[in-house]
Amino acid sequence: MRITKYTHACVRLEHEDRVVVIDPGVWSEPAALAGADAVLVTHEHADHVDVLRLAGLGVPVYAPADADIPGLEFIGVSSGTEFTVAEFRVRAVGGRHAFIYGGQPDCANLGYVLDEAVYHPGDSLHVPDQPVETLLVPAHGSWMNTAEAIDFVKAIKPQRAFAIHDAQINDRGLSSVNGWLAEETDNGYRYLRPGESV
Repeated sequence: MRITKYTHACVRLEHEDRVVVIDPGVWSEPAALAGADAVLVTHEHADHVDVLRLAGLGVPVYAPADADIPGLEFIGVSSGTEFTVAEFRVRAVGGRHAFIYGGQPDCANLGYVLDEAVYHPGDSLHVPDQPVETLLVPAHGSWMNTAEAIDFVKAIKPQRAFAIHDAQINDRGLSSVNGWLAEETDNGYRYLRPGESV
């Protein structure tokens, strides 16, 4: 499976000629969606879903069943649901967005485990009840700190981890976060720049 990271939380997964894109938000590059067979959206915030781009794409879009995404038709999914998109087996996990401050925001957020191998948690640090080979770990957010990201990787114990949710920090801050995650997690952590694949 080929994993390509795009700006912020957007990730493209390819296997043979099948393509699934997760969280193509307003900051992600349009190229992430080229040839996509399906899109998975973790939650309704614009940094994770670009409604205008997805509305005209013509492929199935999956999102939390109780998400509020005006202008976008999507297939509603609930935590625990298992389904197949473009021959990728998907399991939806979690349920709520992490709190930022004062209990806000409180919206649906699903993480997706694909082929029992790759986990994208969206804006949460939900630990699924299954092994994960590749973790897409949020590197920054107004709802988390670096210690929580380190503990998240340690709790999941993936074979490898790559940063997502990183567009709001400058290069100096990103270097610090990457250093901490690489030093403290011993889980094959590596930073992928937007457009870089593994």
